[in-house]
Amino acid sequence: MERHEFTVGAEDAGLRLDVYLAGLLPTHSRSQLQRLIKEGLVRVGGGAAKPNQPVKTGQAVVVEIPPPVAATPRPQDLALPILFQDEDVLVIDKPAGMVVHPGAGHAEGTLVNALLFHADDLSGVGGEERPGIVHRLDRGTSGLMVVAKNDLAHRELARQFQEREVEKEYVALVWGEVHAGRRIDLPIGRDPVHREKMSTRARRARTAVTRVTAAHDLRGVTLVHVAIHTGRTHQIRVHLSAIGHPVVGDRTYGGVRRHMAASLRPVERLERPFLHAGRLVFAHPRDGRRLEFEAPLPEDLQDVLDELLERAAGHHP
Repeated sequence: MERHEFTVGAEDAGLRLDVYLAGLLPTHSRSQLQRLIKEGLVRVGGGAAKPNQPVKTGQAVVVEIPPPVAATPRPQDLALPILFQDEDVLVIDKPAGMVVHPGAGHAEGTLVNALLFHADDLSGVGGEERPGIVHRLDRGTSGLMVVAKNDLAHRELARQFQEREVEKEYVALVWGEVHAGRRIDLPIGRDPVHREKMSTRARRARTAVTRVTAAHDLRGVTLVHVAIHTGRTHQIRVHLSAIGHPVVGDRTYGGVRRHMAASLRPVERLERPFLHAGRLVFAHPRDGRRLEFEAPLPEDLQDVLDELLERAAGHHP
């Protein structure tokens, strides 16, 4: 039985217990944590707890997590570019359109289904629906992910993500002109009205920091490199939208526009947000050596970018 003990800080006072734990145990989904609470495996102040009860400053929270069960989703032979693999980790270049783990409406065709086919030694750590998953990418986002293949790797990678030791850099195309060096420090939480969205105006929000590390102006849109210091749901999309520069092609956060200059028409071909996890750096969970990976833009994004670059250079009207 895995045991975790926390003391509620003043900055988290008032959060629902399940939300509070989700921020501290990123390798477990909120539904998994709610199940643990309902099964009596979470105690607050020594007593039984409910998922929706607010936590208070100074309270002791104890979580007991049973050993993971074997993964149950069926293996599927899905295209999955594997950039690196050893006995501890897999590094993959997730295709756009692939959901990370099974859920409502996505019982098959997910990254987990693909992993179970391509890696027969993948453990069930992380829960039956999320073997080895220590971080996620949105369905419409392509790019680099690291997957744990055993308990040791899972615990150590989860620690690196929680301690913000992992370097993650994304490439995005955004509306308007954004300059390198821009730092966005806005807390993110569930949108109070549209529950499927995240927002910087949520009543219950957690710290989130995004930084624009490079920018290339393309006359109406900007190609940016973005580093994130936290890993909140939809963080880059929400932050860039909040400063008035939504990711091009992002229907959820205002990135689709009807009226634009003729030179920007290539973006109408986008069927997803122009967002790609292009660089990932972490320490190997067993020996600590620094591992750095880069993944080029996939064809759908590169084709649009190439045409925009040509037009911005004046080769087309």
